[in-house]
Amino acid sequence: MFRSNNVTARLFERQISTPAPGTSVHCARRFYENIVPSHTIYDIECPDLLFRKFTDDGQYLITFSRNHQDLIVYRPTWLSFSCEVEDCYAHDLPNKANKFESFFTQLYSVTLASSGELICKDFFLYIEGKQFGIFATSTTQIHDASAVGAIQGVPSIEKITFHLLSLEDGVILDERVFRNDYVNLAHSMGVFLYDDLLAIVSLRYQRIHILQIRDSGNLVDVRAIGKFCHEDDELFLNYSAQVSTNYVENGLQHTEHIPETSLLSGLKQRLLSFIFRGIWNEEDDPNLRMQCLKKKFYFHFQDYVDLIIWKVQFLDRHHLLIKFGSVDGGVARNADNHPAFFAVYNMESAEIIAFYQNSAEELYSLFELFCDHFHSSSKSSSLYTNFISTHSNNIHALEQLRGNKNKASSFPQFVKKVLVNLPFNCQSQSPSPYFDQSLFRYDEKLISATDRHRQSADHPIKFISRRQQNILKFKIKPGPEAGSSDCRTKKICSFLFHPILPLAISIQQTLFLQPAVVNIHFRR
Repeated sequence: MFRSNNVTARLFERQISTPAPGTSVHCARRFYENIVPSHTIYDIECPDLLFRKFTDDGQYLITFSRNHQDLIVYRPTWLSFSCEVEDCYAHDLPNKANKFESFFTQLYSVTLASSGELICKDFFLYIEGKQFGIFATSTTQIHDASAVGAIQGVPSIEKITFHLLSLEDGVILDERVFRNDYVNLAHSMGVFLYDDLLAIVSLRYQRIHILQIRDSGNLVDVRAIGKFCHEDDELFLNYSAQVSTNYVENGLQHTEHIPETSLLSGLKQRLLSFIFRGIWNEEDDPNLRMQCLKKKFYFHFQDYVDLIIWKVQFLDRHHLLIKFGSVDGGVARNADNHPAFFAVYNMESAEIIAFYQNSAEELYSLFELFCDHFHSSSKSSSLYTNFISTHSNNIHALEQLRGNKNKASSFPQFVKKVLVNLPFNCQSQSPSPYFDQSLFRYDEKLISATDRHRQSADHPIKFISRRQQNILKFKIKPGPEAGSSDCRTKKICSFLFHPILPLAISIQQTLFLQPAVVNIHFRR
């Protein structure tokens, strides 16, 4: 059946026809092919801010002050003005259109950082149903002498504070402080949110802190996984250490103490036992079984013992995907070349139920088929986040993945490259319909749904219709309208797309702390 791409014809068709069951939202999203951010206001008059992101429901724009002290929250509005002539579109926009305040209304400003702390500008998590926001402040990291129980080689941060705010009114509801610890806050790598559960990874002490966010706005401890796995593990071990064996010898009573350093953590014990049992069950013959254990387990025993937790994400309310690796990879900016392992852990039964190396074909197959499951941050994800394009829900993304797989010279290396981002950073992708690969195609080297800075290009980024081949729908150009006069200066840019409206912000900045160039792209 022929379908017109004219927006009026589409509106008429929507009135007289009913989409197939389960496709109503997909059909509605096709209107975005007609409603695009086709107009740009370059170098808008803007407060000196650090832009973070739009919330996934589009209600708030999160920004920080340049001194990393204050949170400033805006509400997206829309440019409105009166026109006295008949054809308003033929005339230039009024002067007030060049002001940031014409598109956004400031709701409030809240000071978060105190006592030498700074706001982590890359960290923000949003609880949509409750309109809560989680922010982080911290002091600078240092390399101090290792404390008792701390991992050698992991730096320390004197104070890390997580703030739970009501974004509706800016009230700080609760705080959680970690002292002399290290949590990777960059792009929320060390924290994952699933429904009302929050997982915080302490790299320094190798603990996964599970907290619950109550409707009242309180952060409540649920459990800490690492040294202990069950709530009563510590009680049992303390009792065993104090009175493990009492006996009378030569009229004197002796108490044997178990040194704390002689025990592996509870999580590491479970990991080693799972690996051992897996290798044990590979062979039925006792001689072959022992050879297999020597080769695959005992020979690598110390390597397994030295593994530390890198990252964690929830798969559901009961299961965690935990990434293990070396100490060097855990604190490195780029851990692509470091060996890594993945474990699936059941928090209720305190059991490891799966273990993979980062080149495992089985894990890659699961990732290719069920990528959406790894991206989910809720059992009932928001309507907008359900349409983030992945290779398990979008044929174009799948074709691109399989094309890269066919081009790869080594399949194990390709698998490592694909799985390097697991576990995914929480809320790291924009749900904007303009990144929907069933609607538009674009150069992913220059722009994508993933929340990352990119090297700025001098030419506009083109968004081309997926269904109408080679039809340009709109262009996004960061930086000054006339381009940069200094081609030698390295420039980076970031893009903030509103999840619903045809509205986007591009921020171009240099590495020399010069004022950023902020452009607003919208439908006029």
